Amino acid sequence: MTKVAPSILSGDFARMGEEVRRMERAGADMIHCDVMDGIFVPNLTFGPKMIADIRKYAATPLDVHLMIDRPERYLDHFIKAGADRLAFHVEATEIAEENLAHIKAAGIKAGIAICPETEAEQIFSLLDRCDLVVVMGVHPGFSGQKYIPQTTEKLKILRAEIARRGLAVELEMDGGANESNAREIASAGADTLVSGSCAFNSPSPETVIAAFRG
Repeated sequence: MTKVAPSILSGDFARMGEEVRRMERAGADMIHCDVMDGIFVPNLTFGPKMIADIRKYAATPLDVHLMIDRPERYLDHFIKAGADRLAFHVEATEIAEENLAHIKAAGIKAGIAICPETEAEQIFSLLDRCDLVVVMGVHPGFSGQKYIPQTTEKLKILRAEIARRGLAVELEMDGGANESNAREIASAGADTLVSGSCAFNSPSPETVIAAFRG
């Protein structure tokens, strides 16, 4: 069954604890946390303090996605804050292998994220070091963007390579998923779908989450 990770970026920042619990009551498998620094992406969101505060309310895992320049500077901060899954962008660092090893040594799931322009083949050499790969279905930086259809093919390529090598790597699609395309994305190989505005802006988030599961 496809897992669903609502992105707290689309929640009400004045009511973050309540928003987390609202999504969990609706059936969320984890809470996705998009961290942006205004450098790697043209937007600012929040840092380790927000993750630590959300941690107090979340019963489900925190899926932390770092969209920040040179993420190695802050890995320990987010690990200490309570991330259960921590992914960083390969485009933002020159030491991806070292970062993955550092995260795994802390006992949490380690992952890489790739922008729409990054070809699947560019990360093949890192797959055996990953617990998860976050494939961006939109350009990173803002929620509510339209899904880029070409990223579905990227999922298929990664899923085939993971299967060929017998690896236990989860694939997560982040951005642009909605009730009409969720099944197609999952069929292409996504284990987890990130839902932002689609879930948080719905009067019935449980219906959205159920539709994402297919």
